[in-house]
Amino acid sequence: MSTKLLTSIKPNLGNYDKLYETFRWDNVRAELSGLPNNNGFNIAHEAVDRHAEGPLKNSVALRWTHQDMTTDNYTYLDLKRLSSRFANVLNNLGVKKGDFVFTHTGRIPELYIAAVGTLKKSAVFCPIFLDLESDSVFSFLSKGNAKVLITTQALFEQNIEHQMHLLPELQFVLITDISNNISEKVMSFDLLMNNASDDFEIIPTKEDDAAFLHFTGGTSGKPKAVLHSHAAALTQYYTGKMVLDLRPGDVFWCSSDPGWTAGTAYGIVSPLMNGATVLFDEVEFDALRCYEILDKQKVSIWYSSPTYLNQLMLNRINPSARYNLDNLRLVLSVGSPLYANVVEWGEKNLGLPILDNWWQTETGGIMIANYSSVKVKPGSMGKPLPGVEAAIAMISDGEINIVTQPNVKGFLVLKKDIPSMFTQYIGDNELYTNAFQGGWYITGDLAKKDEDGYYWYIGREEDIIKTSGHMIGPLDVESQLMKHPAIEDVAVIGKPDALIGEFVKAFVVLKTNNNEDEEMKLDIMGFARKIIGASIAPKEISFVDSLPKTKSGKLMRRVLKSRELGLSEGDVSMLKKDTDFKR
Repeated sequence: MSTKLLTSIKPNLGNYDKLYETFRWDNVRAELSGLPNNNGFNIAHEAVDRHAEGPLKNSVALRWTHQDMTTDNYTYLDLKRLSSRFANVLNNLGVKKGDFVFTHTGRIPELYIAAVGTLKKSAVFCPIFLDLESDSVFSFLSKGNAKVLITTQALFEQNIEHQMHLLPELQFVLITDISNNISEKVMSFDLLMNNASDDFEIIPTKEDDAAFLHFTGGTSGKPKAVLHSHAAALTQYYTGKMVLDLRPGDVFWCSSDPGWTAGTAYGIVSPLMNGATVLFDEVEFDALRCYEILDKQKVSIWYSSPTYLNQLMLNRINPSARYNLDNLRLVLSVGSPLYANVVEWGEKNLGLPILDNWWQTETGGIMIANYSSVKVKPGSMGKPLPGVEAAIAMISDGEINIVTQPNVKGFLVLKKDIPSMFTQYIGDNELYTNAFQGGWYITGDLAKKDEDGYYWYIGREEDIIKTSGHMIGPLDVESQLMKHPAIEDVAVIGKPDALIGEFVKAFVVLKTNNNEDEEMKLDIMGFARKIIGASIAPKEISFVDSLPKTKSGKLMRRVLKSRELGLSEGDVSMLKKDTDFKR
């Protein structure tokens, strides 16, 4: 463990084993206040109003960083007043409890104000990722039965205006950067806010009332519309405290776009519930700017992604020589598996191990994590959150059998009784029902659990490669190939073979000044055979300029497989793999 970490503030999570054994979700509820007059539990109250009515009222809740590094600050009291205004705007527009309110903007204050105000109204907050194409924006608005949309003029004209007649449920579009209304349906956000009261009483809200609608990234098929309740905030608050180690006074930066679950759960809800300052930057990620923000904004906790961390690593900058990162207490990763070499790079260059964690859109919050007070095993997902029961299971013919032996590959499953577990796939009840068996949520991810209780990610069910009787997780191969000095990025898939079932095919992005020739292919193959064995090493290599990834940086293997096999992506997602893990 680094010297920097050991000399920092004592972590919120003390004795992990003791806490795991004694944990009760009711104890987490007791740390929160609930709505006044026993009117239930509402995220907006717990994240903003209770702080605005207490000692943190003048503390900074939101800090917006502009391109020129100037900032706008909003205190908890400011955010209470502005979000109450927006709740009144929704009232004035006739929005009812449970209606769907969408945002499609960049990282601007209006998005955060709308998020809190929507939750105050007990409507459902539905953020759309900024860079989605027009067809996807339309699909999300349609599937989510959007009643209100908050967006910018440019995005409205680009993605929505020509399709509004196909969205009969969409009654109002609120434009954030116009001063006057365009029509009865297309209106000025500022004008409505200026005419609204900042006095609003949150209506009675139950934990199981709908709060968020998020869409999955679509790495293994069409994006799914995932619904979460207000109870999700219990997990988000607690993981913020115990995994992110948040506390009042922290400056917290989550690099994820609010359009993804991570950007809402951990870019808005979790840090606000823990009384921290939420930092958000209007500029898209840039390695040098990243270091400048960490330095000038005195960021104490940074929740990033492997994609961004890899960019920093490839830049080969010694940050400690050019930037003051003394305030940085914790760096964590979210979005896709984190290679061990990135964890080690963080220890060497940032003075901190980068802590990986695992969760899904469906789980609504972090389920398995590395913690600042627990030994880190580079490459591991970590250990389950106190309050989360995880296991490895074999699933066949509708039966689920929990594996007790260590280091056995199987399905990662979670006990269903987690507050943040999703409550519905909008428009697909059968898919939702099939996600649960025998009281367990079947994640669709394969993993193993070692003798010390650490979980190790193997891959998605549909991505597992079966060759000569071996079950190969793509990540196992990719993490080893990344050690080759010429490789900048890599992805592997299984390619059908009549004799052995499948063999490993690698798609390699080389670092600059390396030749894409046969000699390099043979060098990489020989390197792989030495460190992982001939039966697992790639038997084919293709050099590519880039790998297909979602906007959040997740690898889309089905795109690679469809191109390689000459199939449509839909055909690939429907392929039935002959594995020992069928469900």
